Amino acid sequence: MWDYITERVIKEGEYLIASNSTVRAAAEYFSISKSTVHKDVTERLYGIDKELYSKVREVLNKNLSERHIRGGLATKNKYLGK
Repeated sequence: MWDYITERVIKEGEYLIASNSTVRAAAEYFSISKSTVHKDVTERLYGIDKELYSKVREVLNKNLSERHIRGGLATKNKYLGK
């Protein structure tokens, strides 16, 4: 794999863990697509650093379990005009 891709993947993983953020937030932070971030942290990271991958997977699983709550709050705020 290319060196710059490996570096990017590790930075994305570390960012997700440090900020406890979503894939969407990480994509915005790194100015790349959500698809790229998702592929990096779910597929490429496993082959690079399995320990970091498992930590990132915990964050992603937590985000997945809370997704419906964030969606509901966003809809509520939309109709409240916030």
